[in-house]
Amino acid sequence: MAAISMLFLFTFSSALWVLHASAELQTFAHPSKHDGSLSFLVLGDWGRRGAYNQSQVAFQMGKVGEKLDIDFVVSAGDNFYDNGLVDDHDAAFEESFTNIYTAKSLQKQWYSVLGNHDYRGNAVAQLSPLLRKIDTRWLCLRSFIVNTELAEIFFVDTTPFVREYFTETNGHKYDWRGILPQKSYITNLLKDLELALRESSAKWKIVVGHHAIRSVGHHGDTQELVTQLLPILRENNVDFYMNGHDHCLEHISDTESPIGFLTSGAGSKAWRGYTQGLNRKGLNFFYDGQGFMSVQLTQTDANIEFYDVSGNVLHRLTASKQLHSSL
Repeated sequence: MAAISMLFLFTFSSALWVLHASAELQTFAHPSKHDGSLSFLVLGDWGRRGAYNQSQVAFQMGKVGEKLDIDFVVSAGDNFYDNGLVDDHDAAFEESFTNIYTAKSLQKQWYSVLGNHDYRGNAVAQLSPLLRKIDTRWLCLRSFIVNTELAEIFFVDTTPFVREYFTETNGHKYDWRGILPQKSYITNLLKDLELALRESSAKWKIVVGHHAIRSVGHHGDTQELVTQLLPILRENNVDFYMNGHDHCLEHISDTESPIGFLTSGAGSKAWRGYTQGLNRKGLNFFYDGQGFMSVQLTQTDANIEFYDVSGNVLHRLTASKQLHSSL
């Protein structure tokens, strides 16, 4: 593994976090529970100052988070609508995040990626350490890794992959600071991700991005990710790809590998009335409404559940691994 150039210690939410700053993706160590298990919630497309049932989803997240004793929350992007944050003093940060996710169980680290709506504002502001001073739960970077030993979660900045954001902006202005030239940015990101996945010894490998690889929702498949990202995930035995972007809940099985494609982009505005593609091969579950997802992992089992805005379990999937590999 590449040599680590620097080591920083950060204190977030009364826990000690170790950040390895290397030539590759930054890695944050987040310990699993004492029994070796891990649990977390996944939410995307949420920041609307409580509107469009965001507050109701947050309430149910608090209840499920307490029941599962979650270790952290994963945010799959489009964190602040409609156009991200203006700057790192934007009141929308507290009005859409701090003041909404108030349950005791949600006072854990939030690991977040950027979505396309975040890039329409001041994308760099969401990466600012100043936001962590306002709310210590917040940690948002472009691409990074959370290592729990049991699982490694690889967060990928997917918005720069999508060509139309550069060619057909529809009047929107995207904040491409730190991204250009686009081709070099993507090439380097994929190289770093492939290296990290190949070297990972975690029992579970999970990749998180904003855009879907496979979806029957409004936006559908993201062809750039199908072409450039999916082959890397297949080659490196990734278990799940989790995303937002489509405002729905989905579970689609890959037809060529064991990867499960899981969409949790229903944190606020949903109900788009989309009904096409529901006979798609590999589709296990689709719900066109608000909600979120929970993930529970042990050495041998993964249990993932999708909840609606009332806290009802709509769909459950399980996956198992052998405790020891065959010789």
